[in-house]
Amino acid sequence: MRSVYEIYRIGHGPSSSHTMGPRKAAEFFLKGHAAAAEFRVTLYGSLAATGKGHLTHLAITEVLQEKAPVEICWKPDVVLPLHPNGMKFEALDNRGCTTGEWTVFSIGGGALMGEDRKIIDTTPVPVHEYELETMTEILHWCERTGKSYWEYVFEHEDENLYDYLREVWTTMQDAVCRGLETEGVLPGPLNLRRKAPTYYIKAMGYKQSVQTRALVFSYALAVSEENAGGGKIVTAPTCGSCGVLPAVLYHLQKSHSFDERRIIYALATAGLVGNIVRTNGSIAGAEVGCQGEVGVACAMASAAATQLFGGSPAQIEYAAEMGLEHHLGMTCDPVCGLVQIPCIERNAYAATRALDINIYASLTDGTHRVSFDHAVQVMKETGHDLPSLYRETAQGGLAKGYEPM
Repeated sequence: MRSVYEIYRIGHGPSSSHTMGPRKAAEFFLKGHAAAAEFRVTLYGSLAATGKGHLTHLAITEVLQEKAPVEICWKPDVVLPLHPNGMKFEALDNRGCTTGEWTVFSIGGGALMGEDRKIIDTTPVPVHEYELETMTEILHWCERTGKSYWEYVFEHEDENLYDYLREVWTTMQDAVCRGLETEGVLPGPLNLRRKAPTYYIKAMGYKQSVQTRALVFSYALAVSEENAGGGKIVTAPTCGSCGVLPAVLYHLQKSHSFDERRIIYALATAGLVGNIVRTNGSIAGAEVGCQGEVGVACAMASAAATQLFGGSPAQIEYAAEMGLEHHLGMTCDPVCGLVQIPCIERNAYAATRALDINIYASLTDGTHRVSFDHAVQVMKETGHDLPSLYRETAQGGLAKGYEPM
């Protein structure tokens, strides 16, 4: 299991797998082929099917066209064996002959994988291997040592992690604040108006029982709408699910005055949950559906909230399990290939669900029958069983037959 740094990637939306990943791949390829006379990039599977809505082509051309013209080839019906998000970069000379090529896969959360199945380090992220790779193993470690999940994380990272998580938290808060203040229409043919400012104002008029949920809705909408507009956000674990964890943490800090240190520790635990899923399952909507994005985000937020309220390692594990289990089977069917409908609304609802899960888990002693690790395995199997129509192709589910107004 690799570093928690890689779960929390700071960047611009709307998609970690379809925008951030391809952009990083283009930057990586350009370093070795800066003298090319022309570039040709072929997008396969999900990257081709929803690439225009996710701005994949723009992310790539913005990088490469500074050196040479770029041709984008779209092949949505061709799915490469290793992953649905495949792409091939080619460098051409003045005669149109290929001087170099590279096939790479965007596997979710902005991460890249080569044809040898190895993760490709395209950014200066510290690499720290964790010897334990399942929640069950780490739970036993916590029970044996008397320590918490966040302490396990800090024991396996470098001395800069705290400062990096502080930057992550600052970026999350900024995204909430910008989203609450920005009005207008999101880019794309849906002409979808931003809702966060309105939800926030309306929340102030409700009594506390309803106000709590309405405020969390507004915070999640704020971040998700910032992402959809190409704003600066943090993958948690992806761009498409980036509104869940910030909404929960922002609300809990505001309503319960948790200090920054506790929020940082909660981020570490949430990052560990996301890391476990990425290692043993997947966080790519194109591979396992939205259960791997919003479902995992809910698991991360549920674990973070339960830790903040003093939950035991067993209760935290239970909360993470429920957050994922309750999203099993969720399809990834973005309308028009945009990270807007149903993505934004799902973020808002998953954030409130995480708060409910915290309450449920806190009422128990942490004992339950289905482990988090089993839920991860089931999620992976379920995702692979889903027809490709429901895995970020915009060809099935809610996206099927939808016509923009």
